Amino acid sequence: MQADVADEAAVAAMFDTATREFGGIDVVVSCAGIMVLGPVAEFDLDAFDRMHRINVRGTFIVDQFAARHVRNGGAIINVSTSAERQALPGYAAYAASKGAVEAIGMILARELRGRDITVNTVAPGPTATDLFLNGKDEATIDRLAKLNPLERLGTPADIAEVVSFLAGRTRWVNGQVIYANGGMN
Repeated sequence: MQADVADEAAVAAMFDTATREFGGIDVVVSCAGIMVLGPVAEFDLDAFDRMHRINVRGTFIVDQFAARHVRNGGAIINVSTSAERQALPGYAAYAASKGAVEAIGMILARELRGRDITVNTVAPGPTATDLFLNGKDEATIDRLAKLNPLERLGTPADIAEVVSFLAGRTRWVNGQVIYANGGMN
């Protein structure tokens, strides 16, 4: 299911619909986000606010509802980025928004103590998605693909395998950031 994650009424409706249609919620994956790149000195503050509204506020709202609705034994999984560890020029605003996503997840894991709900964050490296590919020329894509020892972009399936693992195959990984980036850092 999906909704405008920065709109708490839309998120509430999404959780109500999921609960009604499926009898409860066991796993929530919060992966909505946008990426706007540019140097700090020249970054458009309206773009900054829009990105943080979706990436930070949106994750916070989805996690807030997930904390209220996910059944004991469930999982909450947020999606961040490996870009903050790379400290690539032009990525400061985006990496800052995703750093907040990581903090939200780590703290929520501790706040849900005693409920047997895991909360983790997946931090993909360069992955062949519309979000990543948008606005990048082939030379840039090739350069970023070669940052990791596997010398390729990740695929959505690479990231989905990690999400699947965290959603049900493990109960002992909690409050962690899992870097799914081909070994780039």
